[in-house]
Amino acid sequence: MAGGQTERHYHEVSEEFYYLLEGAGVMEINGEEREVGPGESILIPARARHQIKTTEPMQFLCCCAPPYAHEDTYFE
Repeated sequence: MAGGQTERHYHEVSEEFYYLLEGAGVMEINGEEREVGPGESILIPARARHQIKTTEPMQFLCCCAPPYAHEDTYFE
């Protein structure tokens, strides 16, 4: 859905990797924003505050290492 977004957050231990399959949006990491689209990869280091916002309906894959854990997610 265009106009959707994740809640700004960070992970103390895990890093995340996003791979965009379709759509477009804006990725913000530690206050720095960049437009993103299909075929792009985004590496989000542990402890980096981040949020993704859609400008077109978007699908992306998200991988975490170590694996995602709710107790490692901190919202601002």
